[in-house]
Amino acid sequence: MQSLNNKLRPKFLKDVVGQNHLIGEGRVLNKIVETNSMFSFILYGLPGIGKTTIASALANELDYKFKILNAVNCSKKDLTDIILESKRFKKVLLLLDEFHRLTKPMQDILLPEIEYENIFVIGCTTQNPYHSVAPAIRSRLKIFELKPLEEQEISDYLKKISSNKEIFIKNTKIEENVFKIISKSSSGDLRFAINTLEILYNLSNEGEIIDNDYLFKLNIGNFRSYDKDGDYFYNTISALQKSIRGSDVDASLYYLALLIDSGDLETICRRLSVIAYEDIGLANPSIGSFVHAAITSAKSLGFPEARIPLANIVIQLALSPKSNSAYVAIDAALKVLNKNPNFEIPNHLKDSHYQGASELGAGVEYKYPHSYPNNYVKQNYLPKKLQGSKFYIPNINNKNEKNLALYQEFLKTLNKKKI
Repeated sequence: MQSLNNKLRPKFLKDVVGQNHLIGEGRVLNKIVETNSMFSFILYGLPGIGKTTIASALANELDYKFKILNAVNCSKKDLTDIILESKRFKKVLLLLDEFHRLTKPMQDILLPEIEYENIFVIGCTTQNPYHSVAPAIRSRLKIFELKPLEEQEISDYLKKISSNKEIFIKNTKIEENVFKIISKSSSGDLRFAINTLEILYNLSNEGEIIDNDYLFKLNIGNFRSYDKDGDYFYNTISALQKSIRGSDVDASLYYLALLIDSGDLETICRRLSVIAYEDIGLANPSIGSFVHAAITSAKSLGFPEARIPLANIVIQLALSPKSNSAYVAIDAALKVLNKNPNFEIPNHLKDSHYQGASELGAGVEYKYPHSYPNNYVKQNYLPKKLQGSKFYIPNINNKNEKNLALYQEFLKTLNKKKI
């Protein structure tokens, strides 16, 4: 019996959920179909976010034969048979799952066939191909990263398919909050969400109401009681950020533990990235790369081991010096922009790399700082009506910004002449 996920697999790109950076008017995957100009590439991203779906939709719209192999267990014969078929028909699209596990002998078979477009290959992997795929084959393939789906995208899709009476034939009512709970717990994995909905429906009786209590009693996933009220989850995220901002490491770890218990790794990582730049910022400039590296480890490990790099992040964030000066500065600049987005860029800052630019005054009288002592020369950079505006106010209570402020003062002493 075919699973609900396979029954619902879209045949056209327009029906794929999410991935708007690759799918839509003028986007690369749509242009492939419009121009009938297929090429081989890698789709990289978390499980259940559309890699196989995109490949099968492309094959359908291009009218290509669609073949699937897994790099872990496919044989040399499996691969060569498909290559031979492709050479005969010139219209075969091969999806190679677990692409990062492709052996050297298999790569040697595939390389020339991709090079001369004897076959079109879509390699699918959950591992970063820049780290996990051999350079020789990676250099012949474009790499497209798929993004985890947003909770709202998943919730809307579940609600939409649940109203399909050809699939959900029983007179069963599913409360809207159930869609939200499943979506939040799926960490961007649409396949997980669909499978969960299918189980809920199959286990229900005619006329039964599927609500929060029904979902929790079944105990079929990592759903927590506080999921009944979405506000609790987001209040916990808020409490985590405020505890880190307040430098209370123990409270920060407690709220991290609550969030870990929810199983939503993606949301935790996203919020910790925000905190690193919003609340620590220029007070500890190296914190961004530290957090990024630890988040990469957490996502690679998955739960339960992910708790360890996450704890490292939270402790470091909580006990770091704090500054929100960059956050305040960019918001101040955006506020000015929103009031009047049409300030004229000074002529001497305009692009002058085209014929006739000097006649228009573009780039004329620009002073190249590297041609002056200390790589600095005083000149106006802001539009005329904004000259003298201050957006960045250093927080001199931390060492790094104190040094930035001192450098600002030093620059002022280098050239006292009026412009």
